[in-house]
Amino acid sequence: MNIANAPGWPGLSPTWASSDKDLVGTALGPARVWYTLGRGILDEVYWPSCSTPQIRDLGFIVAGDGFWAEVKRANRYELTTPAPDLPLPKIVHQHERYRLELEVLADPQRDVVLVRYRLDGEGLKLYALLAPHLDGSGHGNTAEVQAQGLAAMKPGAALLLAADRGFTRASAGYVGASDGWQDFQRNGAMTWQYDTASNGNVALVGELAGNDGVLALGFAGTVEGARTLALSSLACGFEAARTDFIDGWQRWSENIRCDGLEPTLQEAVRRAAMVLKTHGDRDFPGAMIASLSVPWGDTHDDPGGYHLVWPRDAVESGFAMLACDHHAEARALLAYLIATQQPDGHWLQNFYADGRPYWGGVQLDEAAFPVLLAARLDEIDELGDLRPQAIAMVRRALGFVARTGPFSAQDRWEENPGINPFTLAVAISALVAGAAHGFLDADDAEHALSLADDWNARIESWTYARDTELDRQHGTRGHYVRIAPPGQTAQDGDVALRNRGRATVAAKDLLGLEYLYLVRMGLRAPDDPRIRDTTRLVDAVLRVDLPGGPYYHRYNEDGYGEHDDGRAFDGEGVGRAWPLLSGERGLCALLAGEDPKPYLAAILASASQGGMLPEQVWDAAPIPERGLEPGRPSGSAMPLAWAHAELIKLVAAIRLGRPVDRLRAVADRYAAPRVPAVTHWREQAPCRTVKRDGTLLVEADAPFVLHLGRDGWKQVDDHPSQPIGFGLHGVQLDVAALGAQRTLEFTRRFLDERGWEGRNWPLLLLPLAATKDG
Repeated sequence: MNIANAPGWPGLSPTWASSDKDLVGTALGPARVWYTLGRGILDEVYWPSCSTPQIRDLGFIVAGDGFWAEVKRANRYELTTPAPDLPLPKIVHQHERYRLELEVLADPQRDVVLVRYRLDGEGLKLYALLAPHLDGSGHGNTAEVQAQGLAAMKPGAALLLAADRGFTRASAGYVGASDGWQDFQRNGAMTWQYDTASNGNVALVGELAGNDGVLALGFAGTVEGARTLALSSLACGFEAARTDFIDGWQRWSENIRCDGLEPTLQEAVRRAAMVLKTHGDRDFPGAMIASLSVPWGDTHDDPGGYHLVWPRDAVESGFAMLACDHHAEARALLAYLIATQQPDGHWLQNFYADGRPYWGGVQLDEAAFPVLLAARLDEIDELGDLRPQAIAMVRRALGFVARTGPFSAQDRWEENPGINPFTLAVAISALVAGAAHGFLDADDAEHALSLADDWNARIESWTYARDTELDRQHGTRGHYVRIAPPGQTAQDGDVALRNRGRATVAAKDLLGLEYLYLVRMGLRAPDDPRIRDTTRLVDAVLRVDLPGGPYYHRYNEDGYGEHDDGRAFDGEGVGRAWPLLSGERGLCALLAGEDPKPYLAAILASASQGGMLPEQVWDAAPIPERGLEPGRPSGSAMPLAWAHAELIKLVAAIRLGRPVDRLRAVADRYAAPRVPAVTHWREQAPCRTVKRDGTLLVEADAPFVLHLGRDGWKQVDDHPSQPIGFGLHGVQLDVAALGAQRTLEFTRRFLDERGWEGRNWPLLLLPLAATKDG
């Protein structure tokens, strides 16, 4: 007998499933569902966008004759797919008492996930456990047992789980109090039957009428809609949906470029391409999220997780698609980025697939990466009808880069402001590409190239430290740092560690792999002594050799990862090793004439049972009770699209002998050292010296009058600014003609409400033979 309302409102505080995914998948048709699998069951399912998860998981209990087991906790299963680029998993759970076989797919024509099941085991029955998290949260859900299935609803979102052979009985409850798992845990059998559980963290359980059959999990804006979709999918049959599903993926994957590769690498590339394709949205073509997972999701109810669009990660995936000869995805991505660009030219730090903002940070590299994608498409004659809109996008983006760079409010790890080699490499490359590909008008193109040359020449003055204690310990002369903080240099700055309680470390002691992009983009040669010295330090300090090969930490003293005892990251922790950084290091090895295969092997060795690549791997002693083993995925995001993109790009670079994301115009311009014609002075990155025979351009974002003095404010005069491109204003000075002997000093009077800026800026004149030091 059913009781109307379950006790225990509102249930425990909700969490997501573990981010340790076996596989992700979707159908290539009009349907809008994305599924994930972990520990042999269905984890989060996303609908109607790949940004919005709707369930925590759909699992199973096997029970009978005084025995019961939850298959997820038993954790004894094998997962296979018919092909690496076909996300059609067959999962077999083996136990002394039973064998449970599952096959999962998305109906290509409907917003429905289908699960075909078969249970073998004498005297046993199968129970489905469903945890709704509608509209991206476990709060405020309502669960109901209905005549045709298990339902859940919220305003604007609903689901229904139907079974082709029906349920003999079912119950709704609150998680941790009256849910089905608690019933089995306390009573050893299903003894509770509640009709509803309202407005809380809820779960549903249903005893399946047969031990073989098909489940259909439908999603819609109403329960009626979800029921209609689920039942119509069951009516058409699993085999029809399976045939349609396979046909869609086979048509897409037949053109993946991986010719000439050994079979293992072909499989890896095909699987990685499938993962990237799966991370694309349906209603918003071109939107590519970072991961169909929530890092350490089983400890919190984060509404965003990694199922958001980061422009940087998306462009990395776009370049990987180009490496696979899938140009349509890259073109769709560019169109999507054009649509989501902000009026001032930058992109939001991250956002949902429909463009709604999530975090509000600003990262200069994310303003530059879309320019590189546009230039690469133009380089291979694939820009086509996108060109007019791409030109407008590039002009806005490079205007933002030119006005606000080289400083970035956040680095690529979203933790620190300042100037770093990675962002510089991307920004410089974008400025050159914009000019070289005819995206800019003549004045802006001239300014972009001048600015790029100046920033390129000053990279070391901002981000290179010399003769530090770290260098003396390892026999190097100097090294690139992870980041130089605002208003400081690599030599004398201090960096606050965001995930270590804001502890500070000297910038010169903080290493990272950001400098590798200087080589990747063609700004520095792989045999440059400064590159070699930094690589030597990075290999000594950040590299960790695990059973799968060499991996790297983001930087020393990183706090983004599990604690030493294996507890989940909770705002602090210990940064773990990142497989994608093995890819970055492997590309540098390739360009330096070294063997990249150990780094490639390390990426492959980090994969889950289904071939998913994690953000991080555990790099300490094993903690079996927490499922942490050296070189195996940790609780961070998995799969990480960026890691799969880096795998594809490294394999392509090995095949081609060059990086797929390096632009010819950039590499050609900096193939040999280039002396800039102009020194660009700006407040966010003021130079401290200038050649006495050089040209100095003092820049600002609004008209001003330059109040200039010489040798201690002698011979003072004023110079009104002029428009100089990208909406900037500046005063260009022939330093030799000014007649100064030792120094220049100036201040500015703005013609807007700011007036006098209230400080003086000194510049030391360098001898003619000296090299400029910014």
